[in-house]
Amino acid sequence: MRILGIVLACLLLLAAPALSEEEADYVSDFSYWADGWYARSNGGASVFLTDHGAALGIEGRTADWHSMGRDFTLAEGESYQLSVLVRQDEADEARFVLSVAHSHQGQESYENIAVATAKRGEWTEISGTYLAGQYERFVLYVETQGAATLSYAIKDFVLRGKTQAFGAEDLPSLAEAYKAYFPFGTAVTYMEAVNRPRMDFYASQFNILTPGNELKPDSVLNVAVSRMLAAEDETAVAVHLTAAKPILDYAQEKGIPVHGHVLVWHSQTPKAFFHEGYDPRRPMVGREVMLGRLEHYIEAVFKATGEQYPGLIVSWDVVNEAVEDGKTSLRDSLWKTVIGDDYVERAFEFARKHAPKGVKLYYNDYNTAYEPKQTGIANLLKKLQEAGTVDGYGFQMHHDIRQPGYRAIEKAFKRIAALGLCLRISELDVTVPDPSEASFAAQAKLYGQVMKLALSYADQVDAVQVWGVMDDLSWRAKSFPLLFDAWAKPKPAFYAVLEAVQD
Repeated sequence: MRILGIVLACLLLLAAPALSEEEADYVSDFSYWADGWYARSNGGASVFLTDHGAALGIEGRTADWHSMGRDFTLAEGESYQLSVLVRQDEADEARFVLSVAHSHQGQESYENIAVATAKRGEWTEISGTYLAGQYERFVLYVETQGAATLSYAIKDFVLRGKTQAFGAEDLPSLAEAYKAYFPFGTAVTYMEAVNRPRMDFYASQFNILTPGNELKPDSVLNVAVSRMLAAEDETAVAVHLTAAKPILDYAQEKGIPVHGHVLVWHSQTPKAFFHEGYDPRRPMVGREVMLGRLEHYIEAVFKATGEQYPGLIVSWDVVNEAVEDGKTSLRDSLWKTVIGDDYVERAFEFARKHAPKGVKLYYNDYNTAYEPKQTGIANLLKKLQEAGTVDGYGFQMHHDIRQPGYRAIEKAFKRIAALGLCLRISELDVTVPDPSEASFAAQAKLYGQVMKLALSYADQVDAVQVWGVMDDLSWRAKSFPLLFDAWAKPKPAFYAVLEAVQD
């Protein structure tokens, strides 16, 4: 009977309609058997009805990506809210991921949308927001992490399309309000940039942009071409700006300056970068080869951005998050392992050598308000100042209404400002424990305090940038950290930022 069911599922899959752009909602109730869902695997996995026909199960898996999936037609640049219930009965607990496989010109790539841990025998919800990119095909699916052979089931899969009325309210502009003091900006991702109405709304509020991920090494380093070049020269590096192009194109068109983020980071950097022949299966390269790659990478990024977008990128985070939490020393990283403790200094040396004239060079880090890391950051900045290679410091203010507390933030800001460097609040967001009126009032208060602090140092501050625009697209979405809600409506924090400059 199970084989007959699989055959029927395949037949129904062919007949099952995908979500059209006109349909706002989709709910899988499995009233038509698998309702278009099928087993994603390289053979062996199969789907079947369970829970008295209300859920769809999968068994015979041999890899985490083996999963039940379904094709959907999604509109480029549109936002979708997704949720699904998942259950497993074989492990004390298991980690599940709601993911999307998208295809462009036949090339498939993947994104994780939301993650949840399901205990044995309990239906557990996974929910998140997905912003559809520039792809021809979308497959939504539920996979596991570290549980390749686990059987499980899903039910009540819901997809709701969201149509924000961007700019529907006659809002004052944050950029205009701070124009006399410093630029007020935000971080933007590729998927946001391909939605013109969204970007026009952003441009009405912000006058400096940072690509959130699209200028990080894993988006810029062209590993395949670098590998070919390494056959002749192990220090050769190839780069491309494909991921950042929609953001940079829009900024160039509108005349909005861009802050580059980031050249050197321990995270989101391909491991192949550190290995012979750009092959992670081979040994790591030595110090001198890695220094050559580091310089050639920085040079190539400056050259590519300078030639394709002359004058657009006004500043760069050269190194990001190099100081260890709870210490004054550098964190362990592949950069430190291969090059040594001076990799930060050498990165800034190369950046100063190759940066276009007038481009400011920043060191960027988080938890500046906490000791002893604050001292480690200050010591590093002093060393770079002595070498004449750093222009400023970027405060990542990923805070919460309960910690670290405004006084600690103020003290850290004052200490770093005393070094005489340029300053920027580079990544500002403030989380709350719940979406209550009281929490949003506390969030607004802290936003206002931070902005007044920045205004008190306006002669040193190059920019203030929130790390995202709308709560549902934030990397901290579940804690509602930004100035606008999921429907592009201003929150109390938005008005607190305005009031700070009007006092």
